[in-house]
Amino acid sequence: MIAALKRLLDLARSDTGQSARVARFLMAWWNGPDLGDFPIADLFGLDRNVAGDITTVIGFLGQHDGAIYIDSLGYRAEMVVIVERWATLSRTSAEAA
Repeated sequence: MIAALKRLLDLARSDTGQSARVARFLMAWWNGPDLGDFPIADLFGLDRNVAGDITTVIGFLGQHDGAIYIDSLGYRAEMVVIVERWATLSRTSAEAA
């Protein structure tokens, strides 16, 4: 799961067509009420391997009692960078829905 998560973090910090979708997923996991939800239809716009990484993370989360957040896994600094870059886009998308 950690390898999949690292790939997602790298992608969310980059500037590709899939970066914003992956960032929305990570931000929704970290703090959905403030940073926006992850529209499940966003999976349709991702390459299979990227969508597979997201489902790997979701599968990991589903196997645990209680919440596990990305910062508790040691990725707070990475998330701060992602939020600084993408949070406005995520909030704008959520408000449009």
